[in-house]
Amino acid sequence: MPRSVALAAATLLVMAIGGVTAAEAATPGAGTVSSTRPTATWTGGPFAVPNATATTGTLTCNAAAPCDDYALTVDVPAGYYAANDLKIKVSWPNSAADFDVYLYDRSGVEVGQAASTADPETLVVPPVAGQYTVRIVPFAPLGESYSATAELAAKPAAPAPGPVGAASFTNYPALGTLPRAHDAGEPSIGVNWKTGKVMYQAYTDTYRVSFDDTKSPATAAWEDKSGHLPKCTANASLDPILFTDHDTGRTFESQLAGKTSLMCYTDDDGETWTPSQGGGINSGVDHQTVGGGRWSPNGVGGTPLYPNAVYYCSQDIADALCATSRDGGLTFGPAVPMYTLLDCGGLHGHVKVSPKDGTVYVPNKGCGGNQAVALSEDNGLTWQVRKVPTSLPADSDPSVGIGSDGTVYFGYQNADGHAHVAVSHDKGRTWESDQDVAPRWACRTWCSRPSSPATPPGPRSPSSARRPAATTRTPPTSPASGTCTSPSPTTAGAPGR
Repeated sequence: MPRSVALAAATLLVMAIGGVTAAEAATPGAGTVSSTRPTATWTGGPFAVPNATATTGTLTCNAAAPCDDYALTVDVPAGYYAANDLKIKVSWPNSAADFDVYLYDRSGVEVGQAASTADPETLVVPPVAGQYTVRIVPFAPLGESYSATAELAAKPAAPAPGPVGAASFTNYPALGTLPRAHDAGEPSIGVNWKTGKVMYQAYTDTYRVSFDDTKSPATAAWEDKSGHLPKCTANASLDPILFTDHDTGRTFESQLAGKTSLMCYTDDDGETWTPSQGGGINSGVDHQTVGGGRWSPNGVGGTPLYPNAVYYCSQDIADALCATSRDGGLTFGPAVPMYTLLDCGGLHGHVKVSPKDGTVYVPNKGCGGNQAVALSEDNGLTWQVRKVPTSLPADSDPSVGIGSDGTVYFGYQNADGHAHVAVSHDKGRTWESDQDVAPRWACRTWCSRPSSPATPPGPRSPSSARRPAATTRTPPTSPASGTCTSPSPTTAGAPGR
């Protein structure tokens, strides 16, 4: 949800846009960008009073809830946006503070917003000629002033794409008799590579999908394999998460319950369930993720009880933490901070483990002026943040996929709303081939805790999904191939990769 929307005047006159009264004015109050003069700058503040009124759903701009406006004129020819972007960047000295930026057209319609915890906050929109209001909100100003720049910049050229092969999809809706067939909430999925079974979490229910590939198209059988009280599962959940360790076939279902979760795991695709500790001591209160994979040789390893590491990571407002299990998820060690708000915003994507060397990755949508990965090379004992320099902070969680040779694929929604994929061959120290994949496929970007697949030369994954229906896909010759579809709480995708 947008955290703040603000309004102020470019002069001391009172004006109203969208029913909100202006309160402050930037310095200077107005400027123009054009193809011959592509940059305009201004400042505002200092601000002592925060404005978080948009978190309630209703914007207020007055002396008690200050806002700042800059009148921006964009003077460009028709079609200029095809090769150029309008970038609005707002920065401040103390990274513990937080400002948001919104852009409105002449009629008061919102064109775009950047309301993350990033510093600088960057908004990228297509440059269309007209008069606009750039609205700055001191969400948590801490007495800071801001500096802002509006710039017309050429779009970065993407590397040439690889060969494109055909891809096809088939939807497999859940049986209407299943309790959550039409009420999955935020589902998650896992695949047991040993049995080919697909495990699907729909709120507190766990479903199993069995595919018969001897038929064309393949058929799917849905079964309810939920763990039940008092041994497993909860009646309610703050956040349901499922993870399957495809190497061992063990599936974990986690129901967030404050600073831990109610967790169970199964080694037989839901026939029986074993309760778990649920998370590390002093884990975060929100946005948990469960993952696992091979141990790194650089840290303390596991026990004979289970061959792989299991990780439980979550955010705790001021920081984010990750705990390691050395007995297959039965118990967890203490939660270790991955980063603080001085490094990144609290919310993060899903934890992934390199099949090559056990490096652990947790992606983040806003670490200063970029998106990034937090990673551990010693089995979760210590962590560091490595940024993707070609990215800009955005509102949706990024994802990570790792190939069998350790290649890291960073999938993210950029500040302009387009889906991107960047590649690293050295554990995030450097990044290359950052491609804007949205225009090629004419997709409307929808990114919400996505999961990037491990792509060639990584292992082949039988399936993945989004919603209770499953989708199978013929493997494309390019990992970027595919058809974009809108999410739905009653369907799921399990495309083969």
